Amino acid sequence: MDNKPALTRKGVKLLLAGVIVMAAGFILMMGGGLKDPQVFNYSMFDFRRLVAAPIVIVAGIVVMVVAIMRRDEK
Repeated sequence: MDNKPALTRKGVKLLLAGVIVMAAGFILMMGGGLKDPQVFNYSMFDFRRLVAAPIVIVAGIVVMVVAIMRRDEK
C-alpha cells in the first residue's frame, strides 16, 4: 500500500488559488442593489455581472479540478 498523500504541496497551493479565483468571481458579481424595490436598476445587467464574473468563477473551478486530478511527476 502506498502512503503518499492524495494532494501534494503544489496541489494544495493550486487548490487555494482556485478558491481565491472563485471568491474574486463572486466579489465581481456583488452589488447593484437599491433600497427602493420600486426603482429599476440597469446596473444589475452590466458586462461585469453577466459575463466576466461567471467566466472567472468557472476558471476557478477549472483550476480546482486540475489541482485535484493532476498526477505527481515522481
